[in-house]
Amino acid sequence: MFKKNSFIEMAIVIATIAIIFLSEYYYVVLKDHDRAMFIGLWPPTMIGLLIYLNLRRNQK
Repeated sequence: MFKKNSFIEMAIVIATIAIIFLSEYYYVVLKDHDRAMFIGLWPPTMIGLLIYLNLRRNQK
């Protein structure tokens, strides 16, 4: 049912979660809204990379 995830996939997921929390920290604690929004745009890109890697692996 579930496939074993590779190290790089887990690293991308962990980095994505960490970046989301970092963005929230900048927004709520430091009140740096522009930087928080800029950093907040990274996780969708990283998830897109993860989807691309999974599609390439499944085509082989």
